[in-house]
Amino acid sequence: MTKTKTPYAKVAVIGGSGLYSSDALKGARELRLKTPFGAHSGPITVGELEGVPCAFLPRHGRGHVYTPTEVPQRANMWALKSLGVERVLAFSAVGSLKEELPPRTFVFPDQLVDRTKHRVSTFFGGGVVAHVALNPPFAPEQNALVHGCAAALGIKSVLGGTYCCMEGPAFSTRAESEMHRAFGWSLIGMTAANEAKLAREAELVYSQACMVTDYDCWKEGEEVHTEMVVANLQANSANAQRLMRAAVPKIAAAPLEPAFSAALKGALFTDPKARNKATLKKLDLLVRRYL
Repeated sequence: MTKTKTPYAKVAVIGGSGLYSSDALKGARELRLKTPFGAHSGPITVGELEGVPCAFLPRHGRGHVYTPTEVPQRANMWALKSLGVERVLAFSAVGSLKEELPPRTFVFPDQLVDRTKHRVSTFFGGGVVAHVALNPPFAPEQNALVHGCAAALGIKSVLGGTYCCMEGPAFSTRAESEMHRAFGWSLIGMTAANEAKLAREAELVYSQACMVTDYDCWKEGEEVHTEMVVANLQANSANAQRLMRAAVPKIAAAPLEPAFSAALKGALFTDPKARNKATLKKLDLLVRRYL
C-alpha cells in the first residue's frame, strides 16, 4: 500500500496472456491499492503514455499466476476506478472460431456470450441491488477508434464479432469447439465476460482488443498446442505494445460514451428506504453520484 498521494490515471490498459508490462509508460511507479474486494492481480503501473496519464494492470498477474476463474476482477476494476480511470482498453488472447480470423489477427468484438459458471460478476448484493444494461458489452466508438489505429499500423484487424467466454482453464474439446462454431460465434476466450460486466457497473468505457493465437481445436492440422500459442503470443504482444501507444491518446481525447460512463443511472433497484447502509458505504466509490 503506497503511503503517498494516489496518482491519477485517465485510461487503463489491461494486459492479457503474454502482455504483462508496458515499457512505454514514462515516469512509471508501481502501486498496490486496498479495495473492499481484496488484492488486485498485481502491481498497477502508473505513468504517462504518449502524454496521457495511464495505468497498466496485468490481468493474470506478473508471471501468469491466476487462472481465468481466479483473476480478482472486482478488485481490479475497483482499483482502476479509484485511480480516476474513465476508460479501459483490455487485451486478451483468444482462439478463433472462424476460418477468416487466423492467428495473429486482432479482433474488436461487438458482442459477448457468457458461458462461465463459477465467477462473481457484480459489485452489488448484500441489500443493494443494481441491474445495469449490458448491451452493447463493448464500447462501439472506442472499439472503432482502436481498430482504426490497428489498421493504420498495418496490424491485421477486424471490427465486430461475438466473443464467447468459457470457464477454462482447459482449452475446448472438439465437440465444444464445433458447438461454439455452430452458434456462429467468432472467438473463444476465458476472461471478458465478468470483466465487461464489472467495468459497466464501475461506469468505465470498456473495449477489447482480442489477439488470436490459434484456431481452438476445430481446424484439422492446426489444433491448439502450447508451442504454437506461445509463438503467437509473442508476436501479438509486440503489436499490442505498438497499438497501445497509438490508441491511448486518441481514446483519451474522445467524448465519453454515456451508456458506459453513466451506466448506473436508474440502475439501483432497491428502494432507498430498504438499502443496506453498510453496503452503500462499502460501494460509495460507485454509487455516491446517485445518492
